[in-house]
Amino acid sequence: MNTKAFCAALLATTLLTSTVLNGAASAADAKSTAHPAVWPAAKSQGLVDAQTEAFVDSLLAKLTLEEKVGQMIQGDLSSVKPEDLKTYPLGSILAGGSSPPLGASDRSPIGPWVKSVEAFRAAAAQRQGGTQIPLMFGIDSVHGHGNAVGATLFPHNIGLGAARDPELIRKIGAATAQETAASGFDWAFGPTLTVPRDDRWGRTYEGYSEDPQIVRDYAGQMILGLQGAVSQGGVIQQGHVAASAKHFLGDGGTHNGKDQGDTQVSEAELIRVHAQGYVPAINAGTLTIMASFSSWNGEKMHGNKSLLTDVLKGRMGFDGFVVGDWNGHGQVAGCTPKTCPQAANAGLDMYMAPDSWKDLYANTLAQAKSGEIPMARIDDAVRRILRVKAKLGLFQQARPLEGKEAVMASAEHRAIARQAVRESLVLLKNNGVLPVKASANILVAGSGADDIGQQAGGWTLSWQGTGNTKADFPNAQSIYSGLKETVEASGGTATLSVDGGFDKKPDVAIVVFGETPYAEGVGDIKTLEFQPGTKTDLALLKKLKAAGVPVVGVFLSGRPLWVNPEINATDAFVAAWLPGSEGGGIADVLIGDAAGKPRTEFRGKLSFSWPKTAGQFALNRGDKTYAPQFAYGYGLTYASKVRVGTLSEKPDFTIATDNVSDYFVGGKTPAPFDFKASPSTAVQIRPVDAGNVQEAGRQLIFSGDKLATVSLIADQAFDLSFQTNAEMSLLVDYRLDTQPTGPVTLAIGAGKLDVTPVLAASPVGEWKRLKVPLKCFQAAGADVKAVTAPFALSTAGKLTVSLQGVKLVPDPAGAICPAKAQ
Repeated sequence: MNTKAFCAALLATTLLTSTVLNGAASAADAKSTAHPAVWPAAKSQGLVDAQTEAFVDSLLAKLTLEEKVGQMIQGDLSSVKPEDLKTYPLGSILAGGSSPPLGASDRSPIGPWVKSVEAFRAAAAQRQGGTQIPLMFGIDSVHGHGNAVGATLFPHNIGLGAARDPELIRKIGAATAQETAASGFDWAFGPTLTVPRDDRWGRTYEGYSEDPQIVRDYAGQMILGLQGAVSQGGVIQQGHVAASAKHFLGDGGTHNGKDQGDTQVSEAELIRVHAQGYVPAINAGTLTIMASFSSWNGEKMHGNKSLLTDVLKGRMGFDGFVVGDWNGHGQVAGCTPKTCPQAANAGLDMYMAPDSWKDLYANTLAQAKSGEIPMARIDDAVRRILRVKAKLGLFQQARPLEGKEAVMASAEHRAIARQAVRESLVLLKNNGVLPVKASANILVAGSGADDIGQQAGGWTLSWQGTGNTKADFPNAQSIYSGLKETVEASGGTATLSVDGGFDKKPDVAIVVFGETPYAEGVGDIKTLEFQPGTKTDLALLKKLKAAGVPVVGVFLSGRPLWVNPEINATDAFVAAWLPGSEGGGIADVLIGDAAGKPRTEFRGKLSFSWPKTAGQFALNRGDKTYAPQFAYGYGLTYASKVRVGTLSEKPDFTIATDNVSDYFVGGKTPAPFDFKASPSTAVQIRPVDAGNVQEAGRQLIFSGDKLATVSLIADQAFDLSFQTNAEMSLLVDYRLDTQPTGPVTLAIGAGKLDVTPVLAASPVGEWKRLKVPLKCFQAAGADVKAVTAPFALSTAGKLTVSLQGVKLVPDPAGAICPAKAQ
């Protein structure tokens, strides 16, 4: 290049860099094409070496095209059977958030998980001919190995961000890896390196902070904890697992806090805020990175070549492989879950195709044969996958931790988790009541006091963390149990009364309350006001205050929420986030010694700004209009002399909450749903008692004169495609009052299912539950993108049945799929 051309090129590059990095409102900023030169540089550590590459070369030379394509496909164990692997050379199996082990309950200890892994390995080894490549088993160990009964559950990331302790993060990663490996898995889908910017997002608690600095400080440490040092060679034999930094890129910036939405920011902001955690993660040797469901300025990440290939694999030097998210490739323009060459060509190396894997395999193979996906791209993807499997030690037989029950919730791991709870607590208010004397008579109240499922949150034994009971946590301690153990050791008493009732006036009440479990999508909200409308927890706090009892509020939540009325109704208020399995960590800080002096200091500092109004959705340090109730970094200590006065109880924001999941609950039909009987001459609806509540149910009486239908119907069509893809089910709580005399169908739109056998097998007079996956209705003809009536029960015969509830639920345990109605 001559001097003149070089200078021109240099000037052009300088101008481009200046424009991008200063966030100028240019046309280029509004587009979804990245410019690698302005991105930070990084380099994978320890993944590429001569010995490993020679080994991979020898394997690539042996693999057939069918085997190469198989390496690029990952199916879920709920839809892949071991015998499938005798034919299909898949590269990986995952266990999704609510997928059970083979032939066992979805809430199982490690035994059934290990047996499932062994069954898949054995079947894959029976495939005739070709080259045997070991499977890679992945699972969402996002706050400990949350899928296994008996595991240590660490605080969710939002709490860990408040701890400001990178060394603790590394210890948590190592403990999580050991418990994951003990159950047979060698790949944890974490850490989440998102930087949430709108707290309405249901995944906010998966982020360490609104500030990329904390994410940057933690990312490499968590990778090293999970994986160990990759440069030392195969690491699974040391009890480590592969990490998966996620979700690349910009998931936390989703517009209006909508899950799987669009991050509408300049390239400069995408780099400054959302990319910062990936540099230390790559430098620490993360073996995999997961692509985000979300879009950047309108283009889905699974199909963005400039980011997946040019930036991530090029400028940022990532030598591992990129895995997709749950059917995320199907959201790319022009794609479906069953076919998407665009994603592979953009740089996706392994498709996560939980239930679409078989068709996707066939279509991807055809696209590879035709050249639609170039052979060079296939070979690059497979090379990366084989490289990771080699570095993991999967070609070696040793699995020293696999099946070791003693690893699960070991004393060492529980101590780390308890430390994390102590360090994550943020004291928002203390007007003289804390610490509580250990010799005191304490009343422990609130819905979360003795509910380990609530204190653990989402991604706990099930995808959404719902449906759990205390019996599901044999190695855990509730917050009440921890308080009781602590005070009784010093001569005090702790009495559990969820509703706050008491005979003898206590010295103090500790009320544990907050959000109930949720995860992605389902957890999205429209307002930051806690319990808008109902305020049942506020009523409990006020009742105790009115009785002259000092009140300590312990707030469980996956995000900062507007709780000014609740704070006003307490003498002390602690943000405890989602602390996990070690509820005793709360007592370590709240309970002092017998004289009332602190035993453990409050260390936590807000890593998310706390809202002053219910409408401060995007409230982030550095904003031009930054006006929080409690600023980023706030957190009182016992040495603090700050007294919090009365806060404003005007939310300054109200909104009608969209409801697409609750159709009949608590004796009511929440807007926009209502019952409709058609024709009214052939079916009647009348109130009945249900759940020990007067007239909380509805009895449907079909006369048998003609075909009749009872529907729960909305005033306009709504979209249930997300809920369908997320494996959600229609739950009907019913009581059969008289046996049907003719066929009975349950329908969503045109998707009609025959529930006659279900009703015929139901005992008359007993309340039962019917749970039907939305996919069953879709397969029967329902248009899940335009649903008006999410429940329609029809028969031309005589039938009397009562309903106690009709709603969507995320937990698939116990779901059945009745046959399509003829």
